[in-house]
Amino acid sequence: MGERVVATKHEQILKYIENLAVGEKISVRKIAKNLSVSEGTAYRAIKDAEIIGFVSTIKRVGTLRIERKQKDSIEKLTFAEIVNMIDGQVLGGRAGLYKSLNKFVIGAMTVEAMERYTDAGNLLIVGNRVSAHELALKRGAAVLITGGFDTDDEVKQLADEKELPILSTSYDTFTVATMINRAIYDQLIKKEVVFVEDILTPLETTAYLSTSDKVEDWHKMEEATGHSRFPVVNRAMRLTGMVTSKDILEKNPSISIERVMTKNPLTVGPKMSVASVAHMMIWESIEVIPVVKDDLTLIGIVSRQDILKSMQMIQKQPQVGETIDDTIANQLSEKADAGEEADYEFKVSPQMTNSLGTLSYGVFTQVVCEVVQQKLFSMKKRNVAIENVTMYFLKPVQMDATIVIKPRILEMGRKAGKLDVELYLEGILTGKAIVACQMMER
Repeated sequence: MGERVVATKHEQILKYIENLAVGEKISVRKIAKNLSVSEGTAYRAIKDAEIIGFVSTIKRVGTLRIERKQKDSIEKLTFAEIVNMIDGQVLGGRAGLYKSLNKFVIGAMTVEAMERYTDAGNLLIVGNRVSAHELALKRGAAVLITGGFDTDDEVKQLADEKELPILSTSYDTFTVATMINRAIYDQLIKKEVVFVEDILTPLETTAYLSTSDKVEDWHKMEEATGHSRFPVVNRAMRLTGMVTSKDILEKNPSISIERVMTKNPLTVGPKMSVASVAHMMIWESIEVIPVVKDDLTLIGIVSRQDILKSMQMIQKQPQVGETIDDTIANQLSEKADAGEEADYEFKVSPQMTNSLGTLSYGVFTQVVCEVVQQKLFSMKKRNVAIENVTMYFLKPVQMDATIVIKPRILEMGRKAGKLDVELYLEGILTGKAIVACQMMER
């Protein structure tokens, strides 16, 4: 009964936070006082609200009630993230911090010209031109004042009324524009990264057992769902184990699940990348893994099939932002003579070098890994996890040089393989690697 009372209080606090106006400040002390709960209970609820996505804490601003972002919508850069990035101050319009910006406009023009270029959802970057600040807010755009300048009280009041942030930073316009441009680009790259929370089977549709259930309940659940692996939770919905067909083999139907389950199973969090989970599942040879919060409260499961499906989806997505790995992959080209195994060529551009002007060790390693991935992909091995690379650097490679990479299969099984990779410059061996990897197939 005690656990249920705490859970109900927790739910009440979450409901209270959800009903607050967007942009309102939240504090542990205030919630504890208003709802007559302990500060510890209030703190836990605020943290949960952050995980759910309708509360966020940012430096120099505080903890705020925010618009909950929809999973299926494209995440954009918010004004709150801009504040952190530019070490800025919020002069007004705090309630609009979690609105997204679609582009920024640099106000190096007359106010009349600015009117043509400034639209709703924009961020106007400008100096201490009060008329420009006012114009932007009236057109539905937020304002970022550079050079550490302030603005008039009337403008701050207008920002509050319109719920559009007006920010100030000590950085100059060029620096700020560069920082925001980089952040928008990073955001495009982040969209490609799929997290566990994007693919998990949620708790509402997850089949699980309780520590008070019996082995016979496992049989009933297997019959109802067609699955054989289930998480086990206690009365507070915290994960205590996993039970599979191996655990209940030849066990008396009346024995408690708690006695036969595997305790302390591997778990993942909602913010873990699918690539990391795929590697874990290959390495540990497991089919289903529970997804939990920090306090081990069960929020769902991910299966091997979920992982495979999401990895196939990622492969179909267009590239919207180029990472360092993408840049390296784009500089690789396949070269094959008739009847011979394919080799690869790689041109060393200036950005791939170290301070001495020779090929960076990090790029060297990534080139080897990329060649292995491409080689195995050509052999229909699509989901590859590289688990060990042993490198030998024999000679330095200068910038603008073109190296030839020769991958050769040493051994290849259904689930694991080993390759030898050699790198040549003008026919001379400059580096060598032995790469061990595992494959995740259906």
